[in-house]
Amino acid sequence: MKLALVSFQKRRSPWADQAVEVYLQRVRRWRPVEIHQLKPARFRGNEDEVRQDESRRLQKQLKPTDLLIALDERGDDWATSDFAAFLERAQHGGHTRLVFAIGGPYGHDASVRERAGAVVRLSGLTLNHEVARVVLAEGLYRALTVIRGEPYHH
Repeated sequence: MKLALVSFQKRRSPWADQAVEVYLQRVRRWRPVEIHQLKPARFRGNEDEVRQDESRRLQKQLKPTDLLIALDERGDDWATSDFAAFLERAQHGGHTRLVFAIGGPYGHDASVRERAGAVVRLSGLTLNHEVARVVLAEGLYRALTVIRGEPYHH
């Protein structure tokens, strides 16, 4: 099962790209990973319009066999063990891809959260997109080491 990381952001920072790549290289030993960077919608005075536009474009990227995980501040808090258990269940659920979506500057539209198989909050703190990408990449690696019984987690 492939993993896909989708984010809406104008530009990426070299330090974050480097950190994400370190963890995703480790993840790629066990799972193929795709990275998709989508351009944020232009703000024209209405946050809802931005969220709706980004939602439409995100959902166009999804296939019926994809399982969407929306990373959103309104999501559930998961411990690493919860994340690992979710990944294990998902790999046996008939999905071809797990798509982790980091919303744009105004977050996800309700339709994304409704389409998602899970809505997860990476932190109680508000994270910028660069930090969220790093936290997600490290979290994926850590959860997969738990599944595989490797010593990274403890």
